[in-house]
Amino acid sequence: MSDKLTKSPIKQVFMPVLVIGFLLFLWLVPSESYTMLGLTLVQQRVLLVFLFAVIMWVTEIIPPWITSVSLTTILLFTVSDNGLKLFHDVPSDQLLSSRQLIASFADPVIFLFLGGFVLAAVASKFHIDRRIANMVIKIIGTKSHYYLFGIMLVTGVCSMFVSNTATAIMMLTLISPILKEMDSSDKGQTALILGVSVSANLGGMGTPIGTPPNAIILKYLNDPTGLNMDISFGEWAMMFGPIAIILIIVSWFVIVKFFPFANPRMKLIPEDKLEVKANPIIKYSVYCIIGGTIALWCFDRFFGVDPNVVAFIPISLFCLLSVFVKDDLASIDWSVLWLVAGGFALGYSFQDSGLAYKMITSINFSSIAPWIIFLSCWLICWALSNFISNTATVNLLAPIFTVLAASLGPELAPLGGARTLLMGVAIFASLAMMLPVSTPPNALAYSTGHVSKRDMQKVGITIGALGLIFTICISLAFH
Repeated sequence: MSDKLTKSPIKQVFMPVLVIGFLLFLWLVPSESYTMLGLTLVQQRVLLVFLFAVIMWVTEIIPPWITSVSLTTILLFTVSDNGLKLFHDVPSDQLLSSRQLIASFADPVIFLFLGGFVLAAVASKFHIDRRIANMVIKIIGTKSHYYLFGIMLVTGVCSMFVSNTATAIMMLTLISPILKEMDSSDKGQTALILGVSVSANLGGMGTPIGTPPNAIILKYLNDPTGLNMDISFGEWAMMFGPIAIILIIVSWFVIVKFFPFANPRMKLIPEDKLEVKANPIIKYSVYCIIGGTIALWCFDRFFGVDPNVVAFIPISLFCLLSVFVKDDLASIDWSVLWLVAGGFALGYSFQDSGLAYKMITSINFSSIAPWIIFLSCWLICWALSNFISNTATVNLLAPIFTVLAASLGPELAPLGGARTLLMGVAIFASLAMMLPVSTPPNALAYSTGHVSKRDMQKVGITIGALGLIFTICISLAFH
C-alpha cells in the first residue's frame, strides 16, 4: 500500500484534526459516563486509542505505519507505568508495562520478517529468482498460458519463504521486459501482472513468513502466556502449502479465461542477462546460505532452532560477506515492520488491560451455533481485508478473536477450536484481493498501469469466492 499522502489539504490537515478532536472530546468525557460499559479508566483509554487506529487505518488519512507509531506513543504516555504523571489518576496495578509496549518494536517476529527481506534482496541481486523462473519455463514449455502458469507457480512458491510483497516486486521486475514487448491491446499483459499478484497473495498463506497476518496469528497461537499451542513452521507449511498450490492452479484457469493471450508463445530470458559478476566462492556461499535458511525454516522441529532465530543467519552472514550492504539496508520496507509492531502494541494493550476479554464476554456467544461463529469471524476478516490492508485487519481482529476462542473453548472444540478459528482468519485475510489497497502485491500490480480496478475486482471476487468455499470445505472435512 502506498504511503504517499494525498495532495488534498482537507485530507492532509483538516481530517486528522477533526478525528483527533472528536477522540479528545470522548477522552475528556467524565469516566462516570462510561460506567454502563463497566470499563476501567485504562480500558476506556485503550478503547479510544483502538478507535483512533481503526479510523486512521480504514481512511488512510495518514500512512498506516505512522498510525502504528502514533498509537504506540499515545499508549506509552497515557496508560503505561512510565507515562506522564498527568495521566496517573488510576491504580498502579491497572497501568500497562512500558517495557512490554516498547518491546513490540523488537518482537522476534519483526526479525523474522527482517530476515525475509534480506533474503529477498540478496536473491534478487544474484538473479536466483530469474534462474528459477527460466528453469520452470523450460520444463513446462513456452506457450503463453503455460508461461503464465510457470510465473504463477514460481511466485507462489517463492512467496511462501520470503515476503509475498518482496516476491511480487521480484517477479514484476522479472516480467517487465516481456510486458514491454507485448502489444498494449494484448490482454496477456493483464494476465501476467494479475497472475503475479494473485499467486503472491495465495502463496503467502503457505508459511508463517509468507505474509504478515500469518506471523501475527502464529504469535497469538504460540504465546506461552496465552493459547500456547506450539505450532511449528513446518506444521503450518504442511497444512496450508498444498492448499495454496491448489488455489494457484484454480486461479490460473480463471485468469486465462478472463484475459486470453494474443500471442501463443513467450520467449525465455537470455542467459547472458542472468550472469552475475561475483567471486565464485561468494556466489556459492550465497546459494548455500539461502538453501540452508529455507531448510531450517521448513524443518525447525527437526533441527530444534526457532524460525525467529534462523532469520539472523541471512542477516548476519550476508552482511559479513558484503553482499548485503548499507544501501540495501536503506531499501528495506521498514514501514511494514513498524505497522506490525504497532499492531502488537495494540494487541498487548487489549489483552493486558482486560479490554478484549470484557468486550467478548459481554456478548452471549454460547447461544450461537459454533459454525456460525467461525463463518462470521472469517467473513468479517475477509470483508475488512478487501478495503484496508490485511495486516491492519488482522492487527485489529486477532486480539479480539483470541479471547473469543479461549472463552468458548468447549463449544468450538468440535470444529477445531482456537487453532482453526485463528488460522482461518489469516487465510481469509490473504483471500481478500478485490482492490489495490487490499494487499501490497495488489498495489504493486495496479502501479504498473496495465491493470484496472475493474480487472482486479473481477478476478478478486471470483478467486476470493472460490477460495472461501474451498477453505470452508477443507476446514469442515478435517473437523
